[in-house]
Amino acid sequence: MSALDLPGWKHVYSGKVRDLYRPTDEAAAADGRMLVVASDRVSAFDHVLEPGIPGKGDLLTRLSLWWFAQLAGRDGGRVIPNHLAGGEAPPADVAARAMVVRELDMQPIECVVRGYLTGSGWAEYRADGTVCGIPLPSGLENGDRLPEPIFTPAYKAPLGEHDENISFERTVEIVGADTAAALRDTSLEIYTRAAALAERKGLILADTKFEFGLDADGVLTLADEVLTSDSSRYWDAAAWRTGSTPDERMASYDKQIVRDWLAAAWDKTGTPPALPAEIVARTAAKYRELLDTLAG
Repeated sequence: MSALDLPGWKHVYSGKVRDLYRPTDEAAAADGRMLVVASDRVSAFDHVLEPGIPGKGDLLTRLSLWWFAQLAGRDGGRVIPNHLAGGEAPPADVAARAMVVRELDMQPIECVVRGYLTGSGWAEYRADGTVCGIPLPSGLENGDRLPEPIFTPAYKAPLGEHDENISFERTVEIVGADTAAALRDTSLEIYTRAAALAERKGLILADTKFEFGLDADGVLTLADEVLTSDSSRYWDAAAWRTGSTPDERMASYDKQIVRDWLAAAWDKTGTPPALPAEIVARTAAKYRELLDTLAG
């Protein structure tokens, strides 16, 4: 993960997909501004894969910015504070895939909301009738809508380690009762608003995950990416209603193509194999299609 040389900014951290920079000017750095640059890297099963998805960083950033605008009141709901900092454009070399943001006290909780039964939740439900320990009604099938969205938090692990699903009670122990309740309630609110908007565009928002921080005044603030193909499962609503198999019902607009291929081609030991060109191209097309469907 080689960092870019960006005039006026110094690299401080690289995650699986995003690179983080601080201003080189001390006065600017004291202002708490940071630069988040989305790369074309793609990850699955806690590994960064090769090659990347061409144009992915641009597409993720554009979709995040669109959703930040909707959640700032454009969708008719209350304003959800976010980490975007106005008044300064990103460097020209990365302008299409970067955001200038405010530094926050990031909370170590990944805020997952599930509206439909799928993925690891489906596997747990088949075994125990629960999702992340939350009991669900019997008789649900893979891809079914849940009676109501559920909040299933995870504790964010360091890079290279697995995030740990935790209970709400454990969340309270980690961040305190008030912050835990705010994380849960705000996450459920955002999911409900986003799912309704997506439905009007012919899409189902099956599940998603959010990250939050506290600003200098202690205000809970939405950060990182939001409601993108990397952080969310989107399905085609018409296919979900009429499909006769799980694959048909859950035709996705995300990196599920990558996950499915990797699960079939790799035993999860050693270094993951390189992604075939066809998988890369199909994934890139799905990312573009989602952005066009939502924001086009």
